[in-house]
Amino acid sequence: MNQPKIDPRIQRTRKLIMDSFMELSSKKEFKDITITDIAAEAMINRATFYYHFEDIYDLLEKVLSEVLWINLDGSNYPQDELNEDAITSIFVAITNFQKSLSNRCHRGYEETIARNIREQLEIIFYRMLLKQHHSEEDEGLKITAVILSWGIYGASVEWKRKSDEITPEEFIQTAIPHLLPNHDHA
Repeated sequence: MNQPKIDPRIQRTRKLIMDSFMELSSKKEFKDITITDIAAEAMINRATFYYHFEDIYDLLEKVLSEVLWINLDGSNYPQDELNEDAITSIFVAITNFQKSLSNRCHRGYEETIARNIREQLEIIFYRMLLKQHHSEEDEGLKITAVILSWGIYGASVEWKRKSDEITPEEFIQTAIPHLLPNHDHA
């Protein structure tokens, strides 16, 4: 089934709106950013904004998902197995994403960020588990993906509290022997 080709002008405008929002978010708190601000920054009218996004919360969701997906480099993980390297690189990507947000208007939408991270991780872990177990859809693997996504997210929050003491790699390495069965820690 072929997906219809999206007009490049629509893609450029959408990216322009998202980039304008990111630029504004580095200067203002989320609660203080208006659609009028975004339209002015992007040099578009409000109707164009609403053509692409339902409201500012829809824009926030899409921006977070896209930025997170880029940080996770999600297209690579479905080919990986759930192993030490995959867990470490996913954890580092999540911590880098959270560090980049700490310079932005992060307060006020932590739950949206947390939900986005967990949803993206769940997709990645589920694909890895399906591949590793040579399986079709499996409810047990879906539940395992949920547990892993919440666990990795929770660990990233815990790391953030200790980030001046330990690198993300060192932090997650302490858990790897307990996460992966039959793992020989070098």
